[in-house]
Amino acid sequence: MFKKKRVGNKKTRKSNFAKLSIFQPDKYKFKRKCPLSGKGAPIIDYKNIKLLKKYVSDNGKILPSRVTNVCQRKQRELSLSIKRARNLALI
Repeated sequence: MFKKKRVGNKKTRKSNFAKLSIFQPDKYKFKRKCPLSGKGAPIIDYKNIKLLKKYVSDNGKILPSRVTNVCQRKQRELSLSIKRARNLALI
């Protein structure tokens, strides 16, 4: 039988990193720790404006946890304190 010849064009070849996407298995994801959990982490409070401004975009929207790497529990506390600070016109 005849064997198929491989065409070795650079256009058809892709590196492993080009194949990565958001929906890859966990072995390709690099998970970082939550910056607001653990020892020496700052306390989330509506009066701590310097901390809250790090988690708000330039347009005033709360940044999602997938961008900031904040755990789910701390993200809820953070969003609540940002909303309180907005209500009191601190932000």
